[in-house]
Amino acid sequence: MLPTSSTCAIAIIAKAPRPGHVKTRLQGVVCADEAASLGAAFLGDTLDNLILASARAPIAPYVAYAPAGQEARFDGLLPAGARLVLADGSNGDAPGVDGFGRVLLDATRTLLARGHPAVCVLGADSPTLPTALLVRAARLLLDGAADAVLGPADDGGYYLLGLAAPHAAPFARIAWSTASVAAETRARIHEAGLRLAELDAWYDIDDPPALVRLAREVRGDPRAYAAPRTAAVLDTLRLAQRLSEMAG
Repeated sequence: MLPTSSTCAIAIIAKAPRPGHVKTRLQGVVCADEAASLGAAFLGDTLDNLILASARAPIAPYVAYAPAGQEARFDGLLPAGARLVLADGSNGDAPGVDGFGRVLLDATRTLLARGHPAVCVLGADSPTLPTALLVRAARLLLDGAADAVLGPADDGGYYLLGLAAPHAAPFARIAWSTASVAAETRARIHEAGLRLAELDAWYDIDDPPALVRLAREVRGDPRAYAAPRTAAVLDTLRLAQRLSEMAG
């Protein structure tokens, strides 16, 4: 294992995959138990993708979770080499930072304080994210080519934000869960005078139209990570067929 001082920490911001607590915006297309199965598959594939990326760049994989006391719910989900880190917002206090921003800032500050020279926070809703994008994010930060790295999502949010120092500005005055998140984050980064590098856009699966896209593309996009756990759940639930029937 590489020393902390030479690795970029990449922390997946994740909830334990419990029915009724994950992928709730997909319910109506899938039931609570099915949504939890998808959530577990998304997390497992994202972790496996991080482990794959760590063989190509100095990356330390983490899962950032909350609240405290939920550690046991991740038993059996973490591959060798991945670790848990608590990110409940308690270390995310800063002017203008609220809501989800406190969680992201908390994870960033905590992992930088552990000695990592760079940290990325990563969503758990992009199981097919190309591995090369994770590798590029880590290298840009570790090589000093950028102070911040942004991976924009097609819905106007972002799937990844990386920093080489514990700046609060990228998390301040953001209208979370809106289509302006990435644009506002860019603005905060530029206002802070940070050098920004952007990755290729990708997509999150957090609503029914994105689930339709996932079912269509999971095995058909040569750029994508194969996401075998997600593909297996889609097959088991017959989601492609069900979605086609719902579309009429």
